[in-house]
Amino acid sequence: MGFFGFIILGLIAGAIAKLILPGRQGGGWFATLILGVIGAVVGGWVGTAIFHTKISEFWSLSSWLLAILGSLIVLFIWGLITKKKA
Repeated sequence: MGFFGFIILGLIAGAIAKLILPGRQGGGWFATLILGVIGAVVGGWVGTAIFHTKISEFWSLSSWLLAILGSLIVLFIWGLITKKKA
């Protein structure tokens, strides 16, 4: 997968992760892009380490699921870090 394909995958995976996780994460499209791309990298690492598969093709279901899983992990951790204490 090329660089721009990875960026698009990360943007869409980040947006889907924001829809799945409840609460207000904040951030605009740029934050979603960054979190999604980092999440896609994390998802690729998790996929390689645990499931012995990797993010290789844009239209592959495993690539999308791994990117969304990684984005959910990154978004959850980001929420813990930026959480305001009441």
